[in-house]
Amino acid sequence: MGNKMPSLEEELFPSTPGKFKIERSHHMNRQIYRCFTSSSTVFLWTLFIIALTASYISFQSFIDSGSRYLSASWGGIQWEKQVRSSAQIHRHGGMSVLVTGAAGFVGSHVSTALKRRGDGVVGLDNFNDYYDPSLKKARKALLETHGVFIVEGDVNDAKLLAKLFDVVAFTHVMHLAAQAGVRYAMENPHSYVHSNIAGLVTLMEACKTANPQPAIVWASSSSVYGLNDKVPFSESDRTDQPASLYAATKKAGEEITHTYNHIYGLSITGLRFFTVYGPWGRPDMAYFSFTRNILQGKPITVYRGKNRVDLARDFTYIDDIVKGCIGSLDTSEKSTGSGGKKRGPAPYRIFNLGNTSPVTVPTLVNILERHLKVKAKRNVVDMPGNGDVPYTHANISSARRELGYKPTTDLQTGLKKFVKWYLSYYGYNNGKLVN
Repeated sequence: MGNKMPSLEEELFPSTPGKFKIERSHHMNRQIYRCFTSSSTVFLWTLFIIALTASYISFQSFIDSGSRYLSASWGGIQWEKQVRSSAQIHRHGGMSVLVTGAAGFVGSHVSTALKRRGDGVVGLDNFNDYYDPSLKKARKALLETHGVFIVEGDVNDAKLLAKLFDVVAFTHVMHLAAQAGVRYAMENPHSYVHSNIAGLVTLMEACKTANPQPAIVWASSSSVYGLNDKVPFSESDRTDQPASLYAATKKAGEEITHTYNHIYGLSITGLRFFTVYGPWGRPDMAYFSFTRNILQGKPITVYRGKNRVDLARDFTYIDDIVKGCIGSLDTSEKSTGSGGKKRGPAPYRIFNLGNTSPVTVPTLVNILERHLKVKAKRNVVDMPGNGDVPYTHANISSARRELGYKPTTDLQTGLKKFVKWYLSYYGYNNGKLVN
């Protein structure tokens, strides 16, 4: 009949290494037999086994959840204390701001500026490896010297966001976390959907249910103007012809935020950034990689448009962008929802933040050559069909009027400041790397 089924005694008291053995005397067998001949006793034993099994499963679940809690990078009394301390407001009429992407280029500058004037700031960043995470870690260390605590986590983590809003009643959210870069979208499209669309929705859900609801300022992009040929770009221009997946996700973000404003009464301001540059910038940006290659004696690739037309960008210095971000926070009115229900109409705004003075890429290279005192080895090629557009130019009249936005740094001055930072950060002396 095959293998012999184990007896009930063997199941209850298995003879295994590390466990005591039961002496199977004649007397005990008789006692067990008598015990189990009673139907009521069998019922009690069954209940006992079920209870024992349930207890084991519950204990195992407790151990597993405890392990997950201990391995999480957030939570706990000390963590909550750091969050509250960082969110503390130190000026009359100040705000408490959750800054997503706080270890990023714009996020780190905005966080520092807010903290310096006495606002409460808590950062959130997932420290992904789209570019060298060590630069993000260095920004984080700099922010810590200003008293800004950065939570390591993803904007898609709904439980983390709920916890942050539970610990701090944020008055404002500055949403700068995003998957950036036009060309990388062709290599990893899903990362753009994950961060720029799914992440945005997760954040909106957290904001709509928060009590009180925060006012939200978030980073859209000049890329939404896509294939527009009317310049300068104005907020009222059409934005339904994206030239890249990155642009499409930012345009989708504008539609998503409009929906949350309409249904839930969230006060929302979208900012269309125009080619931001400066110290602590992103290594994937052209001015940054040009600087690196020029110093290393490597050739740089300069793209040109159709009919050999030079590409041009409305380069905007980081300090000017920060002014626009803070102006948006200061002028954003309160959200009107409560408990996820709209009480009345809330403001929905979109602004261009640019410099209004487009500069061609060859001119950018000329300026870098002067500041670096090194001649660039240029490789001029036609622009591939990778989603880039030939030019950008911002009309900033709305931002001037509503935010008091006024850019003051030209490209010559801004690049001089960037080069000074770059040489210092990467350890150059007289144009040579010092190790």
